[in-house]
Amino acid sequence: MSVSQKEFKEMLKKKGLKITNQRLLVLEVLANNRDRHMTAEDIYELVKEDYPEIGLATIYRTVQLLLEMQLVDRINLDDGCVRYEIGEDTYGDTSVKHHHHHLICRDCGKVLSFKDDLLEKLERHIEEETGFHVLDHELKFYGQCRECRKKQNQNGKHAEV
Repeated sequence: MSVSQKEFKEMLKKKGLKITNQRLLVLEVLANNRDRHMTAEDIYELVKEDYPEIGLATIYRTVQLLLEMQLVDRINLDDGCVRYEIGEDTYGDTSVKHHHHHLICRDCGKVLSFKDDLLEKLERHIEEETGFHVLDHELKFYGQCRECRKKQNQNGKHAEV
């Protein structure tokens, strides 16, 4: 989903943030690269193309601010890097956070997003049974992507069960 500069400005205004080129560019880069799960350095490289005078420290500060304002989500994919993506609830009702999960290939490291949230029923059950209200969760599945399984099968090896 592509979001216009006007929509980004509205989001920033709604969150009480000053509209700056850096903030708009970071949001735009994240929105245009939804499936990349980008590090601050990845964001920096793309923002620098349109705004060459920007520094990496500015990207870090901007991402941190957008994270605090819940416009950006932080992701830990257990690879030693902190990654970011535009918040799933950035486009709609911010009182309901839609979760998505990550499928991580152990062979090639590819990360796929899985958007169906099948845990909502479990969260309701947890609250009913314990009184604990789940605010957020993160779920990662580790395995083999389609391409790596295909490669492994072509090499005469069978995928582990």
